[in-house]
Amino acid sequence: MHGEAFQIKAATAADADRLAALRVEAMRPSLEAVGRFDPDRARHRFLSTFSPAETRIIQIEGRLAGFFVLRRRDDHLYLDHLYVAPSFQGRGIGRDVVDGLKRDADAAGLPLRLTALNGSPANGFYCACGFSPVSSDALDTVYQWSPAPKEMRDAGRGGTGPRS
Repeated sequence: MHGEAFQIKAATAADADRLAALRVEAMRPSLEAVGRFDPDRARHRFLSTFSPAETRIIQIEGRLAGFFVLRRRDDHLYLDHLYVAPSFQGRGIGRDVVDGLKRDADAAGLPLRLTALNGSPANGFYCACGFSPVSSDALDTVYQWSPAPKEMRDAGRGGTGPRS
C-alpha cells in the first residue's frame, strides 16, 4: 500500500443513497466537461444496478472516502464503479484499491475490465495503472488489465509449471 491507510467494508442496502450521492459528486466535473451532467440521471444509473454484495466502501477514520463495485463475470472481473470523494483524492487511495483488485484478478487468472468516460481524468489514471484500451465509442473507452499467463505466474512463485 502506497497511499493513505484506509479500511474496506461491505456495503449494505442502507448505503445506496449516500453512495449514489458520492457518485454524482465525483462524476460531476467529468460529466460537465463533456456537457452531460444530469445529477438525477447519474443517481438513477447507479441505483438501478446497485448490488450491496458487489459493493465495497472505502473508509478513513470512519468517514466515507469512496467505494467500488466489482462484478464477477465468466471470463473477467468488471470494475463497474470506483469513486474517491473529492476531499480524499490525490492520496493514493484509488491506486491502492486498483492494485488490490489486480492482485485479486491475478489470483483468479482473469482479466480486469472497466469503462471510463472519454475526456475524464480517469482515462489517464487507468493507463498509469497498467490498463490498455480495448475498444471505444463516442462516449466511453473500455480498458483491460490482464494477469500474466498461468505458466508465468506459477514459475514466478516457484510453482510447477511446464518443464522442457
